[in-house]
Amino acid sequence: MTMFAYYYLGIGLGVLVVSYFQIALWVSAAARQVQRMRKTYFRKIMCMEIGWFDCTSVGELNTRISDDIDKINNAIADQVSIFIERVSTFVFGFMVGFIGGWKLTLVVIAVSPLIGLAAGLMAVARLTGRELKAYAKAGAVADEVLSSIRTVAAFGGEDKETKREASWGIKKGVIVGAFQGCMWCIIFLCYALAFWYGAKLVLDTKELSPGTLIQVFFGILIAAMNLGQASPCLEAFASGRAAAKNIFDTIDREPQINCFSEEGHKLDKVKGDIEFHGVTFHYPSRPEVKILDGLNMLIKSGETTAFVGPSGSGKSTVVQLIQRFYDPKEGMVTLDGHDIRSLNIQWLRSLIGIVEQEPVLFATTIGENICFGRPGVSMEDVVKAAKEANAYNFIMDLPQKFDTLVGEGGGQMSGGQKQRIAIARALVRNPKILLLDMATSALDNESEAVVQEALDKVRFGRTTISIAHRLSTIRNADVIIGFEHGKAVERGTHNELLDKKGIYFTLVTLQNQSNEAEKVVYLSMKDSSDHNRVTDSGDSTEEQAKPAPVSRILKYNRPEWPYMLLGSLGAAINGSVSPIYAVLFIFYCLKMQRNQINGICILFIIVAVLSFFSQFLQGYAFGKSGELLTRRLRKLGFQAMLKQEIGWFDDPKNSPGTLTTRLATDASMIQGATGSQIGMIVSSLTNIGASLIIAFYFSWKLSLLVVCFLPLIGLSGAYQAKMLTGFANEDKKALEEAGQVSSEALSNIRTIAGLAKESVFVDLYEKQLETPYQAAKKKAIVYGISFGFAQCVIFMAFAASFRFGAYLVTSEGLHYMMNLRCLVISAVVISGTALGRASSFTPSYAKAKIAAAQLFKLLDRVPKISLSLTEGIKWDSFKGEVEFINCKFTYPTRPDIQVLNGLVVSVKPGETLAFVGSSGCGKSTSVQMLERFYDPDEGRVLIDGHPSTNVNVPFLRSKIGIVSQEPILFQCSIAENIQYGDNSREVSMDEVISASKKAFLHDFVMSLPDKYKTQVGAQGSQLSRGQKQRIAIARAIVKNPKILLLDEATSALDTESEKTVQAALDEARRGRTCIVIAHRLSTIQNADIIAVMSQGVVIEKGSHDELMAMKSAYYKLVTTGAPIS
Repeated sequence: MTMFAYYYLGIGLGVLVVSYFQIALWVSAAARQVQRMRKTYFRKIMCMEIGWFDCTSVGELNTRISDDIDKINNAIADQVSIFIERVSTFVFGFMVGFIGGWKLTLVVIAVSPLIGLAAGLMAVARLTGRELKAYAKAGAVADEVLSSIRTVAAFGGEDKETKREASWGIKKGVIVGAFQGCMWCIIFLCYALAFWYGAKLVLDTKELSPGTLIQVFFGILIAAMNLGQASPCLEAFASGRAAAKNIFDTIDREPQINCFSEEGHKLDKVKGDIEFHGVTFHYPSRPEVKILDGLNMLIKSGETTAFVGPSGSGKSTVVQLIQRFYDPKEGMVTLDGHDIRSLNIQWLRSLIGIVEQEPVLFATTIGENICFGRPGVSMEDVVKAAKEANAYNFIMDLPQKFDTLVGEGGGQMSGGQKQRIAIARALVRNPKILLLDMATSALDNESEAVVQEALDKVRFGRTTISIAHRLSTIRNADVIIGFEHGKAVERGTHNELLDKKGIYFTLVTLQNQSNEAEKVVYLSMKDSSDHNRVTDSGDSTEEQAKPAPVSRILKYNRPEWPYMLLGSLGAAINGSVSPIYAVLFIFYCLKMQRNQINGICILFIIVAVLSFFSQFLQGYAFGKSGELLTRRLRKLGFQAMLKQEIGWFDDPKNSPGTLTTRLATDASMIQGATGSQIGMIVSSLTNIGASLIIAFYFSWKLSLLVVCFLPLIGLSGAYQAKMLTGFANEDKKALEEAGQVSSEALSNIRTIAGLAKESVFVDLYEKQLETPYQAAKKKAIVYGISFGFAQCVIFMAFAASFRFGAYLVTSEGLHYMMNLRCLVISAVVISGTALGRASSFTPSYAKAKIAAAQLFKLLDRVPKISLSLTEGIKWDSFKGEVEFINCKFTYPTRPDIQVLNGLVVSVKPGETLAFVGSSGCGKSTSVQMLERFYDPDEGRVLIDGHPSTNVNVPFLRSKIGIVSQEPILFQCSIAENIQYGDNSREVSMDEVISASKKAFLHDFVMSLPDKYKTQVGAQGSQLSRGQKQRIAIARAIVKNPKILLLDEATSALDTESEKTVQAALDEARRGRTCIVIAHRLSTIQNADIIAVMSQGVVIEKGSHDELMAMKSAYYKLVTTGAPIS
């Protein structure tokens, strides 16, 4: 026996060394590959064209750089070595079996496909397509509702929608439970068969000795177990491959405009004539919207050309095409007669200086930021540029002068300072072409004057293109080009254009009127190109959700306690099955007599059946409770979303798509923390408990010795896990620094491309990757040592127990079979702790806690505008008098743009108020204030004399009917859509019909085959615009509102349907307070009050006749017929 103990020691030490190499080498190899992959990937992203970034969100790229590459790392690091180890154990186990007793081995192999089949079925059951379909359906409802949240809110449909979302359920637990039970049952039946046949070989044919039988049996058992344990590695490989596909697809993609390419001409002499020849263009992210439509224009060198026009008419797009951020779909852009596609791209961009409305500064010093303009620039040049940009004085006043840090995104600087630094950065390049995209719009008067002066100084002798926002700033431009719908419709000087009475005239008229309103004037709101820039500041906060406490998750699961109890009972039985098995096995070895063998085999079969039921119980009960929990949480989450104020939905983080995914994934992930997790813990504990009790019963001395080794095994496991999570956190930190570089680069990709500074960021990023790479190499060593130690301890435990067991047999007369029993049991205990270790780090558990935290964050968020039925005041005689007193407002997602700027206007009950003004002047916003989608930042909205913030929201919205420009219908029948108008009660068919008669809709509906039961399709796609509009009017009338809001209700219609709809609206306005947003002046001449708005204030108001008599803005607009919006 002593000899065997030494063998064990030797094997243990061998394992220590080999395990170390196995892990250390694979992990460090993986670290190298991942390092290389990150570099290649980032470099590739940086040379993609801008259009690619429009279609790929920056947040997604950042996650790919971190998470996807981590997944690849998991797949190619220790997992590979462990997989190889398990597979080789499997092969050698069977070899031992074949050498010892080939007949028995063959019998076991013959039945093993059954086990495989059961395991396979289990895997299939987990991914039931039915479950996904049901979730997808619920998801579609959620998506439809969240996309049209304004409509849902306006008609108070929140409660109705939650009922609609949550009507489904899934019988998944049963299937999983049954398959799991089958699998274990088959395994135990195989054991029974093997024992019965093995005994036959020992007793009848004398082919095997009892010792060889045990050897063969254990060989096969260990082989089979290892094969089973190899499957998690396959999962890691699969997710690694999926992640790698994304990464490699990007790495292999050829950019359409490669900024690193050396190709293309560089002209010797640049004059600076830019010409557009029939350019047609749409953004890759929105191919259905034509931005430029056959644009022809010439920009002469040395002149200042100004672009004006309503927002979305293509002004900023032109600037981006000149920088060659995009290539036109048709036509071409030429510089001095050369198609810019034939020029070298880095060289082309080095000629251009650009100053944007919201300049992007990088998180370094002022001096560095200016140096970004041109490589290798001297300090004199920097100072000169700063002086030209009127920035020198304020920089010298700062304590660190040019070394002052500007903060993340330039956050430490005021708008005017940022703007002037950006101008200095553009000037330091000494550009031939200067692009000013609303360069002074974000500033107050004082800094605007300073910046404007700087710009006037530097314009001379350069081709300058200025997108105007305040007409005073472009009056002195050499040429003004007016844009509309992607075409250059007028061109000339200030005076020539005023005589043409076109777009420019309209804009000037509205502006001059409001010039007494001293505030910064927008000629057009920020341009449409902004909608292409996805803001991703939100990602970082999202990730940092602290894992939620399990107790709170369990609280939501409380109603399912009977299921949980049953499941735990099943788990407890499962845990004790293995130790009971071990006892049976020992009896079997002791009683090698024919008559008793059959009895013991029957016991084995009983255990198999028992285990089938207990596994089934565990799987079913926990599956069911998890499913119910998921449904409950989805419902709660959905309700919580619908309770949020509209401003919350404006945040890109809460776009309908994101929220739908969150509902789907978070709720189902949370199951991981309750059901199956509890099952794991319970069965591990009972397993260890039962094993110890049995072992101590047989021989307490030997058991004590084995127990001494348990802490070592447990500790090495825990240490390993701790080390790995520790490393993971360190890695995370180091990678976060690299991540900051990458996210700063990706979110400001336009600025970087404009400055042609991609390579600088690539180098910076590669430098940041050095630390995590060194850490990974260190981790490989430590992980190798701890892994080797864990493997080695088990052999040491065997060595000690063999030696001590032999001593007990000789000195204390312990029966050698008892000794064996204890060893078998101790092996069980060891496997039990291993199981415990495996289960406590199940990734699903950690994910569940994070998912729960995100969900709880949503459930705990208190909406800024409460929708409760009890809060706020209600009154009986609701008259419908509305008054705006000095309202100021900015949208929460764009706090820098003042939309309402002291709006003062009122309307008496039963009167009609019409708002007129160019787009972006705050007309629709004022309507949304009245609906209480938003509350004003300053000032008040009074309804019947009560401040809107004190009024009960559902009560207020029930009194308001709204018809908007693009009415949103839900995917149900026409009647249901009309009934949606009043969700507080059941709307009868008679009411529906009378409302649709008032809306001139009834005759059209009766002509349809299904009449009112006709389905309208997704978002009403089966109907024409005029029909949708009339359904929306009927929907607004059905709740008999006191206030009717018409937001450009007829703008999208052709003349014929407009007449019908207009008649319907005039009918609907009778006896109600009505607020109309007009876009054709003819439709509002009979309004009681007409308010002309510009830049968020009312510049004049009165009836049609009064305003015509005043002969100012309104008069000019009516008499010239100039377009408004």
